[in-house]
Amino acid sequence: MNKKELSKFKKRFEKERQRALFNDRVVREDFSVCEDDRYDEIDQATTDIEQSMRMRLRNREVLFLKKIDEALTRIEEGTFGECDSCGEDIGLLRLEARPTATHCVSCKEEQERKETLTFHGRESKSLGQSFSRKYA
Repeated sequence: MNKKELSKFKKRFEKERQRALFNDRVVREDFSVCEDDRYDEIDQATTDIEQSMRMRLRNREVLFLKKIDEALTRIEEGTFGECDSCGEDIGLLRLEARPTATHCVSCKEEQERKETLTFHGRESKSLGQSFSRKYA
């Protein structure tokens, strides 16, 4: 991958990182619950569902930020665009579609085939993983 392409991806990641951090601040501000929202069971249930959705969105943002930081690290180390499994180039089209990709198409397909055949492959990818307090 040439320097121009790397620079383009780095700018894209930095822009996405800023957007995600801004969204995180907005979501945090929305976590406060007004006492008026808890008058009866229906209001309470609605508030609980809304907070649950905000938590899920926040968790997705944290995972996305982690992937962005890992991609920026790979750019700095000179390994961005290399498959973690086979070491071959991931391919520009795949990176355009999925900039945080760490596997080429064939290795990712093989990984997904294995995941569908095993019990552990059906588990949530974020279940039980610890997050850096950097984003929490």
